[in-house]
Amino acid sequence: MTDELLTFYDDAIGERHGLTAPELGAWVAATAELLTAECGLRRGDRAGVLLPPHWQTAAVLLGAWSAGIEVSFRSWATAGLGGDPGPALDVTFVERRRVDSWLDEVPPAGHRFVLGLAPSAAPAPDVPPGYRDFPSAARAHLGAPPPPAQAADHAVATVDGATFGEYGAVAAAVARSRAIIAGDRVLIETSAVEEPLIWLMAPLTAGASIVLCANLDRRRLDDRIREERVTRVL
Repeated sequence: MTDELLTFYDDAIGERHGLTAPELGAWVAATAELLTAECGLRRGDRAGVLLPPHWQTAAVLLGAWSAGIEVSFRSWATAGLGGDPGPALDVTFVERRRVDSWLDEVPPAGHRFVLGLAPSAAPAPDVPPGYRDFPSAARAHLGAPPPPAQAADHAVATVDGATFGEYGAVAAAVARSRAIIAGDRVLIETSAVEEPLIWLMAPLTAGASIVLCANLDRRRLDDRIREERVTRVL
């Protein structure tokens, strides 16, 4: 278990899904290939990510960034509240069970994907018109080579203009504030931490691995800490 970079649990359905760095990297490369080779997106295009913390969300975010796509993240808990829809987007990623209730909230985009977030990245059972199933589309690109390194510190990472250097510096500061260091195995409860800067980028920037827990059954917490060799709990 300890060679896994990202381990995802959903205690509501008994799911455990672990990925080593190469396994997560394969999904990241597939996502980047999907966005660039198939969707035709280029550096500076914009992606909207309306997804909860999940291993597939990590693949989407890291894949978009590795392709030079600027990201706008909006958590599923705060979406659907109206207000400014934000900048125009080239691609959106939305949790399937939220699409119908968010129909008027999802910003328009040239490409739209839904994620059922099912175990083993199973396809969403009912893909709405105008959307594609992300796991199915990305799986067709598994085996793609990693995209060329292009995330220079001065390149823009988010649609609000933050550069990779700025975003990375904040992630490193968050890791220091939470005492996360290289080699740590960090357990994170998804309902408490939705911002990817904290649940994803801070541990990765520090050289730590992640145990991401949705619908955490606290009766299992002590056993999980022991079984997963957790060294830090957020």
